[in-house]
Amino acid sequence: MASLVEKIKSLSNSLAQETVGNRHHLHMHPELSFQETATQAFVEKQLNAWGIATNRLANTGVVAIIEGKNPSKKVVALRADMDALPIIETNDVPYKSQNPGVMHACGHDVHTSSLLGTAHILQTIKDEFEGTVKLIFQPAEEKAPGGASIMIKEGVLENPKPVSIFGQHVATNVPVGKIGFREGMYMASTDELYVKVIGKGGHGAMPDACIDPIVIASHIIVAMQQIISRNKNPKFPSVLTFGKIEGLGATNVIPDEVNIAGTFRAMDETWRAEGLEKMKKLAEGIADAMGGQAIFEVLKGYPFLQNNPELTRKAKAAAIAYMGEENVVDLDLWMAGEDFAFYTHHVDACFYRLGIRNEAKGITSGVHTPSFDIDEDALAIGPGLMAWLAVNELDS
Repeated sequence: MASLVEKIKSLSNSLAQETVGNRHHLHMHPELSFQETATQAFVEKQLNAWGIATNRLANTGVVAIIEGKNPSKKVVALRADMDALPIIETNDVPYKSQNPGVMHACGHDVHTSSLLGTAHILQTIKDEFEGTVKLIFQPAEEKAPGGASIMIKEGVLENPKPVSIFGQHVATNVPVGKIGFREGMYMASTDELYVKVIGKGGHGAMPDACIDPIVIASHIIVAMQQIISRNKNPKFPSVLTFGKIEGLGATNVIPDEVNIAGTFRAMDETWRAEGLEKMKKLAEGIADAMGGQAIFEVLKGYPFLQNNPELTRKAKAAAIAYMGEENVVDLDLWMAGEDFAFYTHHVDACFYRLGIRNEAKGITSGVHTPSFDIDEDALAIGPGLMAWLAVNELDS
């Protein structure tokens, strides 16, 4: 396998200019979730040019198969997401977004171009490994219910059925040239909460004639934090954040209703369900006790993301063999959400991080910001590493 490692590295380096070019094209033509029609066509065109047949799933998704020798021996899946965000880009670069108000601010252009590079490598060396690699170019990671959930429902994990799946994501806090892994629970479930508190409005000088929804909403917000601090098992992180409260009154006007919006994040599916039920009962109970009404609605998001420990240990060891031990780092828990989590509840999975930060070049912006960018040296690393992880897993 040592000679194959070196061949994959060489291919990844020689294809880096192609990968960067693909990334620039995707970055210049971003598309929002469930609207990735041009991106889909671009991915299909690239794969077909290399002799890789493609199929469509989830309307704008792409699935492809690369068969090595003895293709039925084992199947491994690799996933990249393709959608962009409704953000106005502020970067002054030749590949700046040409779609006003839409930007690849979370690195999905990197993920897609990198997986295209991986596909090119694997197609080139398909006579040198056994088994099959399934390529998943997924739409709509950024928008519930998540493209992953739809692709799974439409059979992306069947025919052929992978025994494991890998996902790669950029890391703005990891220097370029380094890769990060974490075993077990890694990212949080994410649910959106919407609470409408209904009272009885009126003049601010006559609160006794009103049912003040602002006061009721304030009690609900404070009391809900106690669900996290007093009911949750402290071994499992959880976060409740209300980022919006709207009551259209005035200095001397009590409104009829107040609307609250927030997110609930958890690292345990049992607690996730229990916590949501407790919040609903608490909100309704407080509002009722104070003479009002609370309508509690949940937009269910993604489950928590769990990396299979054994698969992740093998992947980390393979990354060390490819990159050197000094370039493979351990990751901390991250309470953000990611719809790759859906795959992790169906098949052994490993979601790892590709370092793209370079302070010397001023590349330090976080994801989901108008100035997000990457050190493109990462695009000489990402495709080859993912190809090696797939080949190594097929051989294990």
